[in-house]
Amino acid sequence: MAAIYSGIYLKLKSAKTPWEDKIKLARFAWVSHQCVLPNKEQVLLDWVSHALVSYYNKKFELEEEVVEKLWAYLDNVIHSRRLQNLLKSGKTIGLSFSIAQVINERLSEACSQKTQQNIGTVLSCSSGILSTPSLSIIYTAKCELLVDLLSKLSKLACQQLASDDTVGSQVFSVLQLTFAQYLLIQRQQTNPNRVFGQVTSHLLQPCLLLRHLLTVRSWTQADDNHVRQHLSREIRNQVETLLQAGLFQPELLSSYKEELLPEQELQVKKKGALKSLLLPVNTVQTKLSSGFCEPALHGAVVAGSVSLLYKLFLDSYCKAENHLACFHMLSRLFSCLRFPALQQGILSPADWSTELLALEQLLNLVLSSDIYNVASDRIRHKEIQFGFYRKLAQMLVSHSQASIPAWFRCLKLLMSLNHLIIEPDLDALVASAWIDAEVSEPRTKKPQEALISTMFQTYSKLRQFPRLFEEVLTVICRPAADEPRLPVFSAGLTGKLRECLLELPPNQILDILCLCVEKCQTLIIPAVERSADMALKLLSLSSVLHAFLFNMRSLDDITPSPVVLRTQSLLSKMQKGIIQPLMELLQAPRREEEKSDLWLRKASDSALLLVYTWVEVDTLFGVSCSKYVSPAAEIAGAVTASAARRWGIPAFLSGVEEQCWERVMELANSFASTSKYCLELLTLQKIKMILMQTEADLQALQHAAALILESGRSSMSRGESEPWDGDISAISDLTYPTAHWHLVISNLTILLPYLSLKDVEYIANVLLETLVLAKAQEAAADQEPSISIGKISLGLMHSSFLPEMMVLHCTFLTSLIHQFTRVLPSAARDSVDLPLQQLSAGNIPWHEEILASCRPVDPLEAPSENKLLKDELSLSRKTLEKVAQCIILLAKNGRPLILKESQLESCLGLLEIASLLKLDSLLPSDCTRCFLVLLSLLANTRASASCSKPLLLKFLSTCFHLLRCLHAGRNANSVFKVFHASDVLETVMTSQLTASKFFTDVLTVPDWAQYLQEVQAFLEDFLRMIVERRQSVRLNLEKFMSFLVSCEPDIGAAKSKGWKNWNPAAGQLLLMAFTTLCHVITLYLEQLPQKKLQSTDVLSALLEPVVLQMVRTVEQGLQSNTQNQPLPVTFIPSVTTLLKADLSHAVKRGWQKEPSGFLEQPRIKLYQKFYSQILRELPCAGDNLQFLQSALQFLTVFCSVPELYPGEETAVTVVFAIKKLLAGAAVTTQVIQSVETELTEVLVQLLGNCSAEEFYTIMRLVLQGLEMKNIWQQKAKEVLSAVTLMKLLLSCPLRGDKEKAFWFASPQIITALAVLLKAAPSFLNSFHRLVVSVMHEGRQKGDKGNTDEFEVILKCARLVERMYTHITAEMEDFTVFSAFIVAQYVTELQKVTLHPAVKKHLTEGIYRILDLCIERDIKFLNTSLPAGVREVFKDLYNDYNHYHKAKKQGEEKYTA
Repeated sequence: MAAIYSGIYLKLKSAKTPWEDKIKLARFAWVSHQCVLPNKEQVLLDWVSHALVSYYNKKFELEEEVVEKLWAYLDNVIHSRRLQNLLKSGKTIGLSFSIAQVINERLSEACSQKTQQNIGTVLSCSSGILSTPSLSIIYTAKCELLVDLLSKLSKLACQQLASDDTVGSQVFSVLQLTFAQYLLIQRQQTNPNRVFGQVTSHLLQPCLLLRHLLTVRSWTQADDNHVRQHLSREIRNQVETLLQAGLFQPELLSSYKEELLPEQELQVKKKGALKSLLLPVNTVQTKLSSGFCEPALHGAVVAGSVSLLYKLFLDSYCKAENHLACFHMLSRLFSCLRFPALQQGILSPADWSTELLALEQLLNLVLSSDIYNVASDRIRHKEIQFGFYRKLAQMLVSHSQASIPAWFRCLKLLMSLNHLIIEPDLDALVASAWIDAEVSEPRTKKPQEALISTMFQTYSKLRQFPRLFEEVLTVICRPAADEPRLPVFSAGLTGKLRECLLELPPNQILDILCLCVEKCQTLIIPAVERSADMALKLLSLSSVLHAFLFNMRSLDDITPSPVVLRTQSLLSKMQKGIIQPLMELLQAPRREEEKSDLWLRKASDSALLLVYTWVEVDTLFGVSCSKYVSPAAEIAGAVTASAARRWGIPAFLSGVEEQCWERVMELANSFASTSKYCLELLTLQKIKMILMQTEADLQALQHAAALILESGRSSMSRGESEPWDGDISAISDLTYPTAHWHLVISNLTILLPYLSLKDVEYIANVLLETLVLAKAQEAAADQEPSISIGKISLGLMHSSFLPEMMVLHCTFLTSLIHQFTRVLPSAARDSVDLPLQQLSAGNIPWHEEILASCRPVDPLEAPSENKLLKDELSLSRKTLEKVAQCIILLAKNGRPLILKESQLESCLGLLEIASLLKLDSLLPSDCTRCFLVLLSLLANTRASASCSKPLLLKFLSTCFHLLRCLHAGRNANSVFKVFHASDVLETVMTSQLTASKFFTDVLTVPDWAQYLQEVQAFLEDFLRMIVERRQSVRLNLEKFMSFLVSCEPDIGAAKSKGWKNWNPAAGQLLLMAFTTLCHVITLYLEQLPQKKLQSTDVLSALLEPVVLQMVRTVEQGLQSNTQNQPLPVTFIPSVTTLLKADLSHAVKRGWQKEPSGFLEQPRIKLYQKFYSQILRELPCAGDNLQFLQSALQFLTVFCSVPELYPGEETAVTVVFAIKKLLAGAAVTTQVIQSVETELTEVLVQLLGNCSAEEFYTIMRLVLQGLEMKNIWQQKAKEVLSAVTLMKLLLSCPLRGDKEKAFWFASPQIITALAVLLKAAPSFLNSFHRLVVSVMHEGRQKGDKGNTDEFEVILKCARLVERMYTHITAEMEDFTVFSAFIVAQYVTELQKVTLHPAVKKHLTEGIYRILDLCIERDIKFLNTSLPAGVREVFKDLYNDYNHYHKAKKQGEEKYTA
C-alpha cells in the first residue's frame, strides 16, 4: 500500500512525468479505492489547484489542451458525488484562495477578449464552488473576491445579451448563484460605508447595464427558455435588492441629507463635531455620467437607471420628515437626463422618447409617494418644488412631442400634482396637446385623451370650466398652424365631456355656449365666404356647440326659469346669428366648378350640423320642459302650412323659403359628408315628429323613409368605406357609407314599416354583401375600436330584433339562397330547374305569408283579396313541393354538381352567415325553404377530387348542424308537408355514403369524429320528430331500416345499388345510423307509460330486427379488426346502445322472473368480449378522452347487470382497472375532470350491485394507495389515484354493511389526506365531502344508536379538527380558500343539529380556519351567503370572537 501511495504521489510531483500521465493518475487516484493516501481528497485538490495557479503565475508553460484538462479535472472533482458525500459526513476539505483569483482572472480575460469560448469549464467550477458551503469560503471569507467575480460575471452576461448570438443558461445560472451568495454576505456586513464603496466602485455600473439589457432584449425562441422566463426576472430582482441594500441603507440617510440639504450643514456643525460624511449622491451621479458602456447605449441605460435608483431611494427613506430630501434627490437624478442637449437639438429627436419615459416614471413616483405637499411647499420651502415642476412644464409645452405617448403622460402627471403648474401655459398646452396636435395612432391617442380628460375633471371640480373652454375657443379661432385640424372631440372625449357637463351648474355651460356663439357671429361668419380657413374654424366651433348641446343635462320642469329663458335666448341667437346667415350664404347660386370648393363643403357641413342640432335640441326641450317656448313659435306664421307639412324644417328657419331650403338640400346632397348625414338625421327627425301626431301621414312617412335609404345608395354601391369613430363632424367621403349604414340599421325598427319591398330587398342584399366582406376581414376588424360597416351588419345579425322584422328576415333568406346560386358552377347557374334556382326565384311570392298579416284590406274587396292570397300561398307551397321532389330525384339519379375548393369555401362562408340567423324562429315556409337548401347542398353537390378533406368535412358538418338548428324551431314540422320522412333519411344517407369514399384516409382526425357526431345528432333529432309526430311511425322507420340493410356490403341488393367499392368510412356511417335508430327506439320504449300498449308494440316490433342487424354489423366490424389492435372508438357507443336495447327489451319481456335466460348466449359473449377488451385497454388510455368516455359509458351499463361478468371476475376487477388508469402517466387533472361524471356513474353501479365482501376488497384496494409509504417512495400518481377514487366513492350512495365499512375506514382516510395539503383544490374537494359525511353521521338522533359506530364518528371528528389545524399550518397555500371553507361548513351546518361531542371538535377546527380569514373575507361572507346560512355564520362568528379569539389573544399576550 505504501508503494502505491509513494508511487502516485511522487509521479504527480515529479517534473519528469508527462502532464497527460499526471492527469490520468489523478483521475485514477480519485475514483479508485486501491489508492490509499492520507487525506487523499485534499491532496488531489491541492495538486490541481497548485498546478493551475502556477501556470497562470507563469511558473511553467503548459499546452492549452493540458490546461483545459486540468480545469475539467477540477470541475469533475468539485461536482463528484464522492466529494459531496465526504463533506456531508463531516470531513473538512477546502480550496486555496489563489484558485478563486485564477477563476476571476480567467473570466476577466474572457471579458476583455469579448469571446466566451472555452470558459464553460471555469464557469462550471465556480458554480460548484459557490454551491458547496465548505468550498465557497474562498469567496465568502474574502468579500473582495466575490465582488470581483460578480462584476466579471455581470460583464460576461452583458456581452451575451448585447450580441446577436443565442443566449445560453450557464453564465446566468452562475450569475444568479453569485448574486445570492453576495446578498447573503452583504446583509452580514456591519460597515455601511464599506458596502457603499464596494457597490459604487465595482458593481453599480455593470449591474445597471445588466438590468437594462435584460429588460430591453427581444427574446427569441432560440434563447434558453429558463433564462427567458425565470432567470432574467430573478436576476433583475437581485440587482434591485443589491442596489437598495448597498446604496440606501438607513445608516446612510444622514450622509444623503447632509449632501442634499446644505442649509442644515451649519445647524449640524453647531450641535457638535462630526466625522466627514460621504457624498453619496455625487458618487452615484459620477458613476452614471462616466462612460461604462457603448455611447449608443449610455443614454438609454442612464434613463432606465434613474427611475430605478429614485424608486429604491424612496423605498428606503420616504417618510414625512424626509420629503424635502426626497425632492432634492429627484432634482439631482433628473439632472442626469439629457434634456438640455435635447432642447438644444444636439441629440436625435428619437431620444426624446427615452428621456420622457424616464421623466414619466420619476413623476409617477413623486405622485404615488406623495412627497409634494402644495401648502407645505409654499409656506415652509418658498415653493422650491413648485418652481422645479413649473420649469418642467415650460420645457414640455415649449418642445411639443405629440407623437410620443410619454409626453402626454408627463403633462397629465404634472396636472395631477397641481393644476397651477400648467395654468400659465394653458393656452399653449391646449394648442399643442389637443387642438393642433396631429395624433392618429391609438397608442398615442389614448394618453392624449387621458390628459384632456384630466383637464376636464380638474377644471370641472374647480368650477372653472368656462376658463378652460375660453382658451379652447381662442385656440380654435386663431390662425391654424397647419392643414385641417383633427376633430375637437373624439368619441372618448365626448363621453368624458358628458360626465363633466352633468355635474356643472347650467349657467357655466351656458357661458361657454354663449361665448362660442359670439365668436361665430363676430369672428367667423363675416369672413367665412371663400375662406377655407374660416370654414374649418366654423366647423370646429359647430362641433363644440353640438357636443355641448347634445351632452348637457336637458331642461325639465324643475329647471329654474332664468336658466330656461337664457337657453331660449341662446337658441334664438344661434338661429338668427349663425344658421340664418349661413342659409342665405349657401342658397346663393353657384357655378359647377365652385361647388367643389373646400370652404363651401365645410360651410355646408357646419350649417346642416347646426340646423340638426338646433332642431333636435329644440324638440327635446319642448317635450321635457313645459316652461320652454321655442324660438320657432315666433315665426311659425311666416311659413305656409303646406311647407311646414311637407318638409317641416323651413318652419324653424326665419326668412328661409321652401325653394331656398331645397337649394341648400341640393348642395348638401352633393357632398358625401357631414351635411348629407345631417339631412338624413333631419329626415329621421321628421318621421319621429309625424309619428308623434295623432293622425300619421302614411305617404309622408313612406317618402321620408325612402329618401333616407336613397341618400346613401350611390355611396354604398361603390363598396369603398373606412371605419367611423362616431364623430358627426368628421364624416368624409370614405366614412360616410359607414355613418349612413349605421343610421339605417340603428333606426331599422322605425324605417322598415314604411319601406317598399324593393327597398327591403336592397337592405337585405347590402346586409349580405357586407357580411361576406366582414367575415373575410373579421380578425382585423376585432382589433379596430371604431365602427365599421361589417361590425354594424354583424351587430344586427346577433341582435334579438332581426327575427321580429319578419319581412327583412324572409327577404334576407331569399338573398342568401340567391347568393348560393351564384357560387354554383357556371353551367348550373343557367338551369332554372335546379333546386336552389327555384328556391330564390323572383316570381314566387315568398313574402306573402308575412305581408298579408299586416296589409289593410277593404271589406268590400275582402273576398277577392283572400282568393288572391290563397293563390299566392298555394303557388309558393307547390314550388316547395316541386323542389323537394327534385332534390330526391337528383340524389337518386346520382348527378351531383361538382364544386371546386374555392366554391366550397364560398358556400361554407355563406353557411356561417346562415348560422347567424335565428333559424329556430323562421316562419313555416322559410323553415321549409332553408331545410331544402341545406338538403340540396348535402344531396346534390359533391366536392372535386382535389378539394381539401378537412374543408369538405367542415362543410358537411356545418350543413348538419344548421339542420339541427331548424329542428329546434317551432315550425320544424312544416318540412313534413313537402317530404316523406323516410325519403329525407334515405337521401341524406345515400349522399353521405357516396361521399364517404373520400374519407378513408382521414378516419383518425378530429374533423371526422366531429362530422360523425353532427350526422348522428341530426339523425337522432329527425328520428325523434318522426316518433313524436305519431304519423306513419312504423312505415317511416321500417323503410329507413330496409334502406340501411340494403346498404350492407354482403347483400345482393347492395351490388345493384353500386356499393361495390365498400370502405371503412361507409361502415362507420352505417353503424352509426343503426346505433342512432336503436337508441331512439330504446329511449322511447323506456319513456312510454305502460298504458300505451299500441305504441309499445309498434316500437318493440321495430326494435327486434334493428338489434339483430346491429349485431351483424358490429360482428363484421370486429372481424375486420386485426388481433391486438385497439377497439375502434366508433364501435363502443354502438355496443353500449345495443346492450341498452337488449336490456330494455328484456325488461319489457319480464326477464327478472327468469334471470338465466334474459339474453341470448352469443350476444352475451359479444358483450363479454367487449368488456374484456376495454379493461385491457383502459389503463393505457389516459390521453384518449373520446375512448375513455365511451368505454366508461359501456362499463356503466355492463356493470349494472352482475350476471354479465365473465368467469370469476367481479366488480373488484373493474375498480382495479380504473385505479390503474388514474395512476397512469398520461392522466392529468384536466382528464379526470373531463371524465368525472362517467367515473362516478360506473362506481355507483359497481358499489350498488357488488356484495359486501367485494366492497371490503375495494376499500382495501383504495386504502393501499393512501399508505404513507407511497409518499416516501414518491409514488405521487398512486396517491392521486387513491384520492380520486375516494372522492368518487364519497359521491356514491351507500347503505347497510357497506356504509358501516366505509365509516370504520374513515379515520385512516383522513390521516392520509394530510400529505396532500400541497394540492390545495384537490385536497379541499375530497376533504369537504368527508366533513359533510361526518356532520351527517354525527347529527343528534332520537335513539343513541350503535356505540361502536359513534366512537368511530367521534374519532373522525377529532381527526377533522386536527386536519383544520394542519391547514392553518400551511397558511400560504390556503389563505385564499379560507372564506370558501367556512362557507361550505356553515352551509352544511344549517342542515343538521350536531351531537354536542361532535360539534365541539368541528367547531374548534373551523375556528382555526376563521383565524386565516381577513376582514375582507368576513365582509364577503356576510354579503354573499343566503339569508338562512348567513344567520348561522353570524352566530358562529360571534362565538368565535367571544370565546376563541379572546382566548387566543390572551395566550399570545403572555407568550415569549
